[in-house]
Amino acid sequence: MTVLTTLPAELADPEFQIPSFSLDPMLAADGGECVIERRGETLRVHADPAGTDPPAVILPFDRLFEIRVAAALRLWRGLTGGDPGRDPATLSPARRERLILGLRALDGRLAYASYREIAAALFGPNRLPERGWKSHDLRDRTIRLVRFGVEMMQGGYRRLLRHPYRGRL
Repeated sequence: MTVLTTLPAELADPEFQIPSFSLDPMLAADGGECVIERRGETLRVHADPAGTDPPAVILPFDRLFEIRVAAALRLWRGLTGGDPGRDPATLSPARRERLILGLRALDGRLAYASYREIAAALFGPNRLPERGWKSHDLRDRTIRLVRFGVEMMQGGYRRLLRHPYRGRL
């Protein structure tokens, strides 16, 4: 979330104005917090109750400084008519798919299904070999997905709340 405040007059650039967009009515309607949609991207803003005209961003020098700078840049791009860019906190399709498979594998394991039964449910029975299951790559992948699901169940899901900033918190 980007925090906005009023820019001190001595720092303001009289030549620059955010094109045809005022934050104050939108922020006043929501009590200082709002979600702005620009080019399909969501930008979260918290405004100083004293006002935001002309707008300035608060960037504390803390562990989240880089994240705050990236959010401020996304907001600035969105407000000035540019493409804000992809939200860095969005899970990739591959990550989402792994989470789904991991939870489905966990469900199977909690229902006392064998690894072979779990693999058949996840990947389809036609992908499983008649022979050589012990050395098949789907067996190893299924075991890893079950372990991943168990780890998520035992508290690993909290990592999702810190995605993609795990190393900074």
